[in-house]
Amino acid sequence: MPLAIVILAAGQGKRMRSDLPKVLQPLAGRPLLAHVVATAQELEPSSIHVVYGHGGERVRESLSAAPVAWAHQAEQRGTGHAVAQAMPQVHDADLVLVLYGDVPLIRAETLRQLVALAGPKSVALLTTELDDPAGYGRIVRNARGQVQRIVEEKDASARIKRIREGNTGVMVVPAKLLRRWLARLRTDNAQGELYLTDIVAMAVKEKIKVAPLVDDNPADVLGVNDKAQLAEVEAVYRARQAGALLAAGVTLVDPARVDVRGALATGRDVLIDVNVVFEGNVRLGDRVRIGANCVIRDTEIGDDTEVFPNCVIDRATIGPACHIGPFARFRPSSKLARGVHIGNFVEVKNSTLGEGSKSNHLTYLGDAVVGAKVNVGAGTVTCNYDGVNKSQTHIDDGAFIGSGAMLVAPVRVGARATIGAGSVITRDTPADKLTLERSKQVTIDGWHRPTKKT
Repeated sequence: MPLAIVILAAGQGKRMRSDLPKVLQPLAGRPLLAHVVATAQELEPSSIHVVYGHGGERVRESLSAAPVAWAHQAEQRGTGHAVAQAMPQVHDADLVLVLYGDVPLIRAETLRQLVALAGPKSVALLTTELDDPAGYGRIVRNARGQVQRIVEEKDASARIKRIREGNTGVMVVPAKLLRRWLARLRTDNAQGELYLTDIVAMAVKEKIKVAPLVDDNPADVLGVNDKAQLAEVEAVYRARQAGALLAAGVTLVDPARVDVRGALATGRDVLIDVNVVFEGNVRLGDRVRIGANCVIRDTEIGDDTEVFPNCVIDRATIGPACHIGPFARFRPSSKLARGVHIGNFVEVKNSTLGEGSKSNHLTYLGDAVVGAKVNVGAGTVTCNYDGVNKSQTHIDDGAFIGSGAMLVAPVRVGARATIGAGSVITRDTPADKLTLERSKQVTIDGWHRPTKKT
């Protein structure tokens, strides 16, 4: 049967104490809801429907590129009412998988198993065993172990509260039956809401099979209602990513102190030190070493390159056998060839550096094209911006730039040219020659430094 996925994302999240809607709270740099939508897409459903309410336009804007249909729940009347808002867009021939925008860690493989249990005349229900089931609806089974109903905690007796099998809220229901059952929901319960969970008892009464799947890892179905739970989910997500890296052969100096907020691809014998954050799409080649406290975003780093501590690398391409940092910064559209050295407190922006070039100290290279085997001395600045226009600096192969040089773009330094320390270069310089630009040094006799009056 075709699969339609309905994601409930209308909750306000008062306990977050935030102006940001609950489903937009960040997990690993992305909204909670974005994680759920991504998992839903892995199942290749015929349609995905998101039911939104509080912060509606912000929610829609944040996922404007996602392939989802939107259903508005203007009034919060319970989970059953929320699912009903999406049903006009769902076909009777579909199976309906219900997910939650604040349950971001559920695995696609678990959901595939759950969907396989459902059919035209069967309902599949995801449950989990909890040491402390407080806050969860309880799964009530008969003596033969068959699910009979779900009882929400606020409606549960003391006996039912002792049941440790909790309802995750995730279920798969044939759309035709779901539509009928939703129309029969009533609000005669402790919260005065239309409970989606009440359809389980309806199914049992009609002798429709209810097939439970017990998720033996409660972390998969953790919901997020406050900042403490958000931090708990973040820790689980971080541990999962670290586990995947270790399984891939990466050496993590401390698996608890690495954050992967996107997709990280790694070669062989990669080492990652503590407190490193990866964002977006990052690829590390073989034998890459990343020092402590680095932030690396949407970047490719070639084989045998070492990034020393405290570097920020944003949307760059770093070639093989390079040495980076410590305390180096790369801004977008920078590209290094093989064997480039970028040292401490060097900033590179929208620049390319050829093979074997070096800039080891206290330098800004912006909008520059640097050839091979160029040496850029400490304190050099490519003066690329006049307040309106950004212009390029070209430094040809083998040039040597003395310390403290100002290269005022647009300008070209010829091949194997040498620029004297402290020069301000405003015109192209010839190849193979020394170019200096210095004002005359003057000493003022009889000058006294001002002193404070006593």
